[in-house]
Amino acid sequence: MSEEELKQIARVLKINPVAVEKKLITFIKNKVRESGADGVVIGLSGGIDSSVTAVLCVRALGPEKVLGISLPEVGVSDPSDVADARLVAEKLGIDFRVIDIAPVVKALRGQLEFKPEAKLPNANILPRVRMVVLYYYANMLNRLVVGCSNRSELRTGYFTKYGDGASDLAPLGALYKTQVRELACYLGIPKQIVDKTPTAGLWPGQTDEGELGISYKNLDMIFAGLDLGLKPVAIAKTVGLRLDEVKSIVERERRSLHKLRPPEIPKL
Repeated sequence: MSEEELKQIARVLKINPVAVEKKLITFIKNKVRESGADGVVIGLSGGIDSSVTAVLCVRALGPEKVLGISLPEVGVSDPSDVADARLVAEKLGIDFRVIDIAPVVKALRGQLEFKPEAKLPNANILPRVRMVVLYYYANMLNRLVVGCSNRSELRTGYFTKYGDGASDLAPLGALYKTQVRELACYLGIPKQIVDKTPTAGLWPGQTDEGELGISYKNLDMIFAGLDLGLKPVAIAKTVGLRLDEVKSIVERERRSLHKLRPPEIPKL
């Protein structure tokens, strides 16, 4: 393991939270002003990413221009997630609503060839229904939908296309998950949210790292190594992972590129 390369990776992942906060607040202000929107709508999951996003939006625009919406599938979603979302909203003084998507999801599945064993296709219905709701309120209130995806999720394709990956701006898109955690601590996000096991809430017991097959810490170190131009072999040795684990992340990013691009249009 190269100690110097490990230090380089650590430097890539280290942020100046004061400077990052300032840049992201300016980014949000500018995008809302340029669009002529009256504010923003955020899906508050009760997790660290949406909580950090909400704080940044309030500091950029003021609480009166931020609407937070919790969108549980009642009976399936963890009630503590709604409670944590409410905690953040009350702390920030923003308008907050809870909308149960279970009836919509049930009705939609009833019109499809619903197969319980098709776990991922069925799970992806949830974030797509949630985004429909967020855009309804955004359209009604002349606001923008602010996405909460971070760079770790975007590079691995760990988001639902036209679901949680659909938004008008994504302030955390330049920050890896470990950097979001650092920023969250600086911003004063409640410890119970910062320490919560990351999950997209797609089914009971589902976790981000379980689906990704790797911890966010190791994932971010791989990406930081790639950012430095290191080869997979060097990254594997430096981070302490098997070469096939590093290569699988590289391949996953390659296969997920279509999720970050507009629909392909042929040249005639």
